[in-house]
Amino acid sequence: MPKIYHVAPGSFLEGVKGVIFDCDGVLVDSKDANRMYYNTIRRKLGLLPMTPDEEDFVHAHAVIPSIAHIIPVERLAEAEAARREIDYVEEIMPFTFLEEGLVDLLKDLRTLGLLLAVNTNRTDSMEMLLETFDLTHFFSPVVTAAKVSHPKPNPEGVHRILKDWNLTRHEVAYIGDSGVDEQTARAAGVAFWAYKNPRLAARAHISSFESLRKEFLSDR
Repeated sequence: MPKIYHVAPGSFLEGVKGVIFDCDGVLVDSKDANRMYYNTIRRKLGLLPMTPDEEDFVHAHAVIPSIAHIIPVERLAEAEAARREIDYVEEIMPFTFLEEGLVDLLKDLRTLGLLLAVNTNRTDSMEMLLETFDLTHFFSPVVTAAKVSHPKPNPEGVHRILKDWNLTRHEVAYIGDSGVDEQTARAAGVAFWAYKNPRLAARAHISSFESLRKEFLSDR
């Protein structure tokens, strides 16, 4: 089992009472689904598929800035119309998969009394995703880009979760897989745990949810 590497002295779990999860790349493997979604929009407009850099951008950002990033400004109205034609459940969801070990981790964290939330740049598909994978009951609150004035990397979503939980920033960790997540955690002043991305600056680097689950069980 791959180990979890952390950079600061002491247990990186010390004092943690709540864990905030990003969605794409953390709860679910959705890179192919996101690629298909945005390339479908581009194809409807007669544009070529995204570049690798554009794929990385849309994976981490909300839908409106993502479309603005990959579509010429004079065609944004066409892109929005094309987006509305996509049947997300039928065309995109079949290419979205739960991360291995996630459900067992969530069950054990709940048993240990930890609070769990989601802070995502998804806009209108998060609730559907949670229902599809029977995850809704694990998370409260679920903060999406549609529920804040400023999506990630702005820390507004994390601050809202802290207020809802009545916890301080020192009692919460944020799990993400992108530079946007790293920036969000830093701006909010919460510990950042990088998931499957050793390039990020993080309090801990998590290679698998099974390894994280075992760390929690051995620590409590």
